[in-house]
Amino acid sequence: MPLRCLANQPEPIGRDLYSCRLKELPIFHGSSPAPSRIQPMELSRIQLFSFDCYGTLIDWESGLLKALEPVCAEWGLAWSDEALLSTFAAAESVVELRAAKEAFMPYREVLGHTLVRMGESLGFRPSENTRARFAASVGDWPVFEDTVDSLKVLAKHGQLAILSNVDNDLFARTAIKLDVQFDHVFTAQDIGSYKPSATNFEHLIGNSPVPKEEILHVAQSQYHDVAPATKMGLQTVWVNRRGADPGHGATPPADALADLEVPDLKSLAALVVKACAP
Repeated sequence: MPLRCLANQPEPIGRDLYSCRLKELPIFHGSSPAPSRIQPMELSRIQLFSFDCYGTLIDWESGLLKALEPVCAEWGLAWSDEALLSTFAAAESVVELRAAKEAFMPYREVLGHTLVRMGESLGFRPSENTRARFAASVGDWPVFEDTVDSLKVLAKHGQLAILSNVDNDLFARTAIKLDVQFDHVFTAQDIGSYKPSATNFEHLIGNSPVPKEEILHVAQSQYHDVAPATKMGLQTVWVNRRGADPGHGATPPADALADLEVPDLKSLAALVVKACAP
């Protein structure tokens, strides 16, 4: 049963993890007063498209909600989708930040600790097996309908790279669904840190065969990707998958300004094709 918003639903216990943990999270602010849009001629000069994976190529919000269904059923909970996603966003961000400050941990462990923190706020105590199943669900998260075809179009106009907060084995399961050959795959496990750390974007720039001026970073999360990538001098595209949906979903809020905003990946692919047309 899908977890949909219920009338008169109480707020999560200790709901606003953002307010009680806000000082632990980096806050990003855009540096320009008005959007700086990429012109078609500039798109034609892009030689490498780098992508966040989960949230951009993969519908991680649907995947997360599906993975949380048995947890909510076991504990008799009926939180709204937005309550679950926003609590996940705050909890995961704190866990990843602490991993950066203390000791790096695989994303499986990040998800396990995140579920524990969610339980502290929402009123459940996940068992070790429940935490393991939740972490393993990454490989089951669905692909957005426009992802595969759009990637195949973009692959004709430049190299493709992944920059993702994930473990290698989890991404290997996802890669099968994406059905395209990536030229470069940069995971948090290989880098040893999680976005929004500058380390991840330094790794992308330092290990790309083209100058950063010819890299276009494409992502849904303003917090994890658009803000830090822009700060590193990369051109960015914000794929606004949530559109007019209220709230911020599974990512923390961030005041970030991308060079280009598109509603989906097929819109970006169409712009690139048009820019590269003779």
